Amino acid sequence: MGLNRLFIDLDKFEEHDKKCARECSYYYHPGNYGILSLQEMATYALICRKCERENCVSACPFEALEKGPDKILRRHNMRCTSCKTCSHACHSGVILPDFIPYMSYNCDLCLERLEEGELPECVEVCKCGAIQYGDFKEDEEKNLYAIGKNVVVHSVHWERDEVKKAAKK
Repeated sequence: MGLNRLFIDLDKFEEHDKKCARECSYYYHPGNYGILSLQEMATYALICRKCERENCVSACPFEALEKGPDKILRRHNMRCTSCKTCSHACHSGVILPDFIPYMSYNCDLCLERLEEGELPECVEVCKCGAIQYGDFKEDEEKNLYAIGKNVVVHSVHWERDEVKKAAKK
C-alpha cells in the first residue's frame, strides 16, 4: 500500500484560486487559507530560478527571506511585513505580490480530519482537480515532485543545470 499525500497541480492552481480556495478555511481561524502557504512553498521549490545572486533576499529590509542549503527560498512569516520589496526585486517574476500577504497563512494538511477518516478541507471543496488526496508518487518524467513527505506537486518547472548537477552528487 502506498503513502497517501496531498496532490497540488500548480498548472491548475490559478483556476482553483478563483473557484475553490476561499472555501478552504480553518474553522477556528476563518480567513486562513492554508493552501496558499503550500502554493508558496511549491513555487519556491520548483519554479524559482535559484539565482546565483538572490536580489529578493538582499532586497528584504527585514531579512525575512533566506536561501537554504538546498538553494530553496524560505520566508520567515514573523519577520515579513508584506512590504513586497522582494517581489519587485525578483527579476524572473517568481515572487508574486500575492505570495507576500500581511497575514500569514499556514496549512496543517488537515491531519486531524485525516485521523477521523475525512479528506482535507481543500480537497473536499476543490471542483477543478487542482488539489487531490491519494497515493501519489514522485515521478520526474510526469513532472510530479515530492515537497516534503506529505505533498506531491505537479509542475513543469525550470531548473538551473548547475543546481541539477549539484543535487545529483
